[in-house]
Amino acid sequence: MAHYIHAKSIILADKEIADAYLKITEDGCFGEILTERPEGEIEDYSAYHLASGLVDTHIHGYASHDVMDNDFEGIKVMSEGLLSCGVTSWLPTTLTDSTENLDAVCETIGLHAGEEKGAKIQGIFLEGPFFTEKYKGAQNPKYMSAPSIEKLDKWYKLSNGLVNKIAIAPERDGVKEFIDFANEKEIYTALAHSDATYEEAKVAVDAGANIFVHVYNGMSGLHHRNPGLVGAALSLENVFAEVICDGHHVHPRLWTRSRFHHHR
Repeated sequence: MAHYIHAKSIILADKEIADAYLKITEDGCFGEILTERPEGEIEDYSAYHLASGLVDTHIHGYASHDVMDNDFEGIKVMSEGLLSCGVTSWLPTTLTDSTENLDAVCETIGLHAGEEKGAKIQGIFLEGPFFTEKYKGAQNPKYMSAPSIEKLDKWYKLSNGLVNKIAIAPERDGVKEFIDFANEKEIYTALAHSDATYEEAKVAVDAGANIFVHVYNGMSGLHHRNPGLVGAALSLENVFAEVICDGHHVHPRLWTRSRFHHHR
């Protein structure tokens, strides 16, 4: 017997279909969407909206566990808990820390990724340690330095290729060469915790960086004679801007733009 889920609406990439039925195939995959009540077994979720699972590329911790605990049992708890938030794929995210601790975390996740039962690990986001002390935020300035291709290569190998996103400050020495190497490994470069000028940010973007992390926070602000990192995030083409949309870190009027990707 055919199996369907009845939802208040089904949200697709380009439209929303009200009062709809989603077919679940025999092999457990999503099938056709119908607006007329079909024949078959129907699960009633008519009080709910149905949408694709969220992919969260920036999560440090959840459910009293943190990625930097270097405990994959904790990662499993996070993975299962994230399902309640609608997140079905995610990138465990590190903080600026010692090389030894980052080595260990990358290796642990690389060894055990795939064992999680909830939201699936799709990579690792290294937030740091190649930042600028002036805008350190919650990052530890003791471990900040210029970008190191050697370290990134080691973390990539220890993680079995799972490292696929890293944030850096674009005013640091050796940024272009670092981004070139990241591009070769298909690692996305983000910009954050930085006092960069607009021009320095543009050099990094031209080299391949295309993500700005928690825009407005932890970066050089917008000035009419120096657009800074904020100005680069708002004006450069083909870039993505993350924002902390909790109503505290950034005034809501400054993140109600389609280009922003909301960051918890």
